Amino acid sequence: MMKMVIKFVVMVIVFAQILAPIAEAAQGRAVYYNPPYTRSACYGTQRGTMVVGVRNNLWQGGGACGRRYRVRCLGATYGSARVCTGRTVDVSVVDFCREPCNGDLNLSRDAFQVIANTNAGNIRVDYTPI
Repeated sequence: MMKMVIKFVVMVIVFAQILAPIAEAAQGRAVYYNPPYTRSACYGTQRGTMVVGVRNNLWQGGGACGRRYRVRCLGATYGSARVCTGRTVDVSVVDFCREPCNGDLNLSRDAFQVIANTNAGNIRVDYTPI
C-alpha cells in the first residue's frame, strides 16, 4: 500500500512540473522586424538574433531587459491561413516596442520565422517566461 501512495505522489509532482509552465503562459500578438538588429533600448546594440522588443505592458520601465520568453504561434491574427510551424522559439528581451506597436511582442525576423510564416506578419501567440 505504501508503494502505491509513493508512486501516486511522484506522479502528481511530475504532472505539476509539466503543467506549471502552461499555467504561466500569456497570450497576445506578435509581429516582426527585419535585420540589421542594431538598436537596443536595453544594451545600445542588440545581442544575437533570437531577440524581442516588448510593448509597454511588458516593458516595466526597462525591467524586462534580459528577460527570456518561450514563444509559440497559435494562428494568424487576420485571415484563416495556416501559418504556424508547430515549433517554439526562445527569445531575450533587448528592446522596447514603441507605440504604435502592432503586437505585444516584436520578434526579430529570425525568431518569427522559427514559429510562423513571415507572410502572416501578425500572429496570435502564447509566451511563457523561462
